[in-house]
Amino acid sequence: MNKIFLVIQREYLARVKKKSFLIATLLTPLIFPAIMGIFVWIALSEKENQSLRIIEVIDETDLFFMESSEQYAFTSSVKDPEEAKKMVQEGERYGFLYIPKMEISNPRGIQFFGIENPSMSLMSYLESSLKRKIEDQRLYEKGIDPSVLKEIRTQVAIQSVTLGESGEEKINDATVNYAIGFLAGILIYIFIFVYGNQIMQGVIEEKSSRIVEILVSSLKPFQLMMGKIVGIGAVGLTQFLIWVVLIGTLTTLVTGVLGMQMPQQQAMELASPEMAQATPDSSELAGILMVIQGIDFVAIVVSFIIYFLGGYLLYGALFAAVGSAVDAPSDAQQFMFPITIPLIVAYMGLFVFVLQEPNSTTSFWLSVIPLTSPIAMMGRISYGVPFWELTLSIGLLILGFLFTTWLAGKIYRIGILMHGTKPTYKILWKWIRSSQ
Repeated sequence: MNKIFLVIQREYLARVKKKSFLIATLLTPLIFPAIMGIFVWIALSEKENQSLRIIEVIDETDLFFMESSEQYAFTSSVKDPEEAKKMVQEGERYGFLYIPKMEISNPRGIQFFGIENPSMSLMSYLESSLKRKIEDQRLYEKGIDPSVLKEIRTQVAIQSVTLGESGEEKINDATVNYAIGFLAGILIYIFIFVYGNQIMQGVIEEKSSRIVEILVSSLKPFQLMMGKIVGIGAVGLTQFLIWVVLIGTLTTLVTGVLGMQMPQQQAMELASPEMAQATPDSSELAGILMVIQGIDFVAIVVSFIIYFLGGYLLYGALFAAVGSAVDAPSDAQQFMFPITIPLIVAYMGLFVFVLQEPNSTTSFWLSVIPLTSPIAMMGRISYGVPFWELTLSIGLLILGFLFTTWLAGKIYRIGILMHGTKPTYKILWKWIRSSQ
């Protein structure tokens, strides 16, 4: 055990002391907010500096009146479509909307002309505007006043409340749960790939430089493999914890400087029913505050650490086995395919099943099978998972780690000293069955 600890210490300190580790650890929490800030600043600058775009409209049905917006203004100064096209070509108009004579029951032939491809937002705005006006016209033809329907139509907002076993009630929001599950699942996926590849690259480098032959003279191959896996995993966990602290600190400072942090008393007032009914904005804000207050962030962080370590150790052993079996990274591609398949299945299942229907049978099995559970369960955890399912998933993940470690150890102890041959799956199977 002491020898394994020495290897862990060597792997950990060798990577943590690198300048690249310090730079990546400190800059990553700054890079993503900076990128988002730049995009927001560009979008706001474009919105402020963007001139009003004039669109010429020719309506041969004389039924439509296009309402102008902050970005687009509509005019009908000409009647000839060719003249309108010429105005667009000469830059006098941003675009030309042509509405030909048509049956309102079957609107066809509406066209938009421009010297550049129109944005999706513009086309959606035009289509939704025309759709509403066509519907209103058809209501008039049926003898129904559209204003009456607008008065009758009512927006309904349903508040989702989860009942606990002891009767407690917790307000939740599917969008917030989706965002948390998405981020957690993607982070697990990225960490497993990044640090798993670091293990494989490190084993290949030590094997090709023959350093490993000196190391195995004083400790067992299994001890070397476990020390390397745990040491690199500790580096990843350290980096993640530093990111959590930095991002939390930066978020608090930024929101405080920008005046976005709401005083606790005001938040409590908005969360009260009287204030919630005051305005739609305050009601929506109160709902968001109540949802955030109901999220158990401690449980999410603890679950993330458990599944990060479990998933990393499970796949890290397989990456170490692949690294020990080959002499160069290019030779490892054929053995990487079976390892990446479960990760890809978990990644796709996160979007197709888990985040869409977290309590479905498919989501359950994805979050229980050890090869897919680290990603899938983190996608479900924010929605609320029964304790027995969480216990079963973690238990099977531990068993999966023990099995892959045993399997990888059988390959590692032989492959780490093999040079000059390109192993096949048949040879790997012989190594696994061998007791020597």
